[in-house]
Amino acid sequence: MARRDLSGVVDFSVLEGMTGDDAGISEEVLGLFVEQAALWSALLNPKVEGWRDGVHTIRGAAAGIGARELASICAEAEAVEQGLAVPALERVRTALEAALTDVAAYRHELMLRGLRA
Repeated sequence: MARRDLSGVVDFSVLEGMTGDDAGISEEVLGLFVEQAALWSALLNPKVEGWRDGVHTIRGAAAGIGARELASICAEAEAVEQGLAVPALERVRTALEAALTDVAAYRHELMLRGLRA
């Protein structure tokens, strides 16, 4: 993966602005996002009592790195009635996967930049 593999679902200028374009800090933030996604995605099941908490946490983490579409989909999912949770959570999982793919490509680019420096 490399920068050319970015789909655009994450606006990394948000992250760069927050971190002052410091590659080390960006890598740390993205690593935390990936860890949080792994932990909280286990709750993306309407049969799990805390699924809204999982969606809420992913929403905040997504907004922090510039994954606006994921954050928006999470906001929508948080507001649905329980009967509509299945399709809403499927949209969250799909958007999360797309964001994680962009994060992986961006982290790879950060690693390459570090090797060149």
